[in-house]
Formats: sequence, C-alpha cells, structure tokens
Amino acid sequence: MIVGVGIDVVDVERFSLILDRTPGLRARLFTSGERERPTASLAARFAAKEALAKALGAPAGLAWVDAEVCSGDDGRPHLALTGTVAARAEAVGAAHVHVSLSHDAGIASAVVILEDAR
Repeated sequence: MIVGVGIDVVDVERFSLILDRTPGLRARLFTSGERERPTASLAARFAAKEALAKALGAPAGLAWVDAEVCSGDDGRPHLALTGTVAARAEAVGAAHVHVSLSHDAGIASAVVILEDAR
C-alpha cells in the first residue's frame, strides 16, 4: 500500500545561482558523496529530497543530509535514509522508497513514492 507520494521541480539555473551565492549550502543539503556532482544532477537530487519530505508529510526537523540519492550498479537512483529521515519513514510505515529523477531543458524533477511492507 502507498503511504506517501511527493513530487518536486527545480529550475537548474536558479539553483546554480543560489549555490554560488551561498557557499555553505552544498554541505547543508548534500552528503559528501553527492556534493561534487554537476549542477543539474544536484538540482535533481535536491528535488528528490524535497519530494521525499513531502511524501513524509513535510515534518519539521528533517536533516537534508539524512537522505542521500545514490546510484545502483545498474545506474538507477535510490534513496539511502539515515537519522531523522529514517526515523520519520519508520514512523509513517514506509518500508520501501521509490525515486525517479529527471533533468532536461533547464528543469530538474523528482517523484518519490513510499510503500509499506505489504
């Protein structure tokens, strides 16, 4: 059963300007494994984290770095949850997290679906 759905879009150029203006933002938003990726990839990963927060009910207190967008051996993205995000996922009964990313024509987007254990 689906326990949460979230979607988000990010303007890649605007996101790039924000990262340039706020040097410490990369460290607050992204894990060390994510930080050095190209801007369009970072924008898609930020969209995934926003979509995940929405799917979790957008509670206060989630740490951005407690969700990492990783790539599997097959290149498919998946979300690794720790700390505050993992605790919230458990609280809402999310046993499986599905994520899809895209970036094209200056827009990055992500969809997250949370499923229970059934």
